Amino acid sequence: MKDSKYLLSVLAGAMSYGILSTIVVLAYGKGYQLGEVVGTQLLTGCILAWLLALYTKIRQTRKARTRGITAAVQRAASPLTWKHRLLLMLAGAPTVATGLMYYQSLRYIPASLAIILLFQFTWISVLIQAVSKRQRPDKITMLTLLLLFGGTLLAAGIMDQGAAHFNVLGITLGLLSAVSYSMFIIFSGKAVPAAHPAYRSAWMITGGLLLLFILFPPYFLFNGLLWGQLLLFGFLLGLFGAFIPPVLFAIGVPHIGGGMAGILGAAELPVAVLLSSFVLHEQVSGLQWTGVVLVLLGVMLPELYKLRWKNASALPS
Repeated sequence: MKDSKYLLSVLAGAMSYGILSTIVVLAYGKGYQLGEVVGTQLLTGCILAWLLALYTKIRQTRKARTRGITAAVQRAASPLTWKHRLLLMLAGAPTVATGLMYYQSLRYIPASLAIILLFQFTWISVLIQAVSKRQRPDKITMLTLLLLFGGTLLAAGIMDQGAAHFNVLGITLGLLSAVSYSMFIIFSGKAVPAAHPAYRSAWMITGGLLLLFILFPPYFLFNGLLWGQLLLFGFLLGLFGAFIPPVLFAIGVPHIGGGMAGILGAAELPVAVLLSSFVLHEQVSGLQWTGVVLVLLGVMLPELYKLRWKNASALPS
C-alpha cells in the first residue's frame, strides 16, 4: 500500500501522454500548422522544465546550507559540465523527430490509428537491441511480437476496412515516429544518467527546442498567433507532454521499478483511443478494441514474465 502513490504517479504520467493526440487534432481543426503546434508545446515545456530545475536548485542549496555543506562542495559532488549538457541536448533531438512525425501523421490518419503505430516502438526497440547485441530473441519475446503484430492489425481496422482504406504517408509517418521514439529511449537512458532528473529534463527539452526552431523558425512568436488559442493548445501540450510525465516518472519509477513502470506506461494507449472516440468522434469498432487489448498484453507480457520469474527465484527452495 505504501507504494500506491508511486504507482498512481507513473499511471497518471502515462495517461497524460494519451491526451496529446486529441489536443493536436483540435489544434489542426483551428487552422494551426505543425511547426506552430510543436513549437508552442516545446516552448511551454522548456519554460516549465527550467522553472522546476530552478526550484530544485534552490531546494538543494537550502538543504546544503542546513547540513553545513558549502556550494563549492555541492557542485563538486554532482558536476554537470558543458559536455554533459551538450550530450543531454543531443539526446533530446529524437523527441523532436518523434513529435513532428507523430503529429504530422495525425493529418492523414485517425488519432486512434496513429497511437497504435507509435506503440510499435516496443518491438522496434527489441529488434534494435537484438541486432546491436547479435542475439536472437527468446520465446517470450517472440510471443510478445506475435501479440503486438496481431493486435496492431486488429486495432488499426485493417481486418474491418482493408489496407487500401488508409493513407500510406500517414502510416509511414506513424511508423517512423515509433522508430524515432525507440532511439530516444535508447539514447536518453545512456545520456548522463547520474544527473538529477530535473536538470536532465530541462537540458534535453532545450536541445529539442533549439533543433525545432532551426527546422521551423518560430514566426508565431512575432506574428501575433501565440496570443490566440495557440497559446492554450501549446500550454496543454507542454503541460501534459513535456512536463507532467517526466516529473511523475521521476517520482514514481525509482520506487516501483522499470518493469512495473513499463506495464503502467501502456495506459497511454487506451486513453488515446478513448479520447479519439468520445472527443474526436472517431469510429472504433469492437474488433479494434480487441486489438487494443492484444497490444496492451503484448506490451505488458515481458514485464509480467520478469516479475513472475523474479518472485519465483526469490522463494526459498
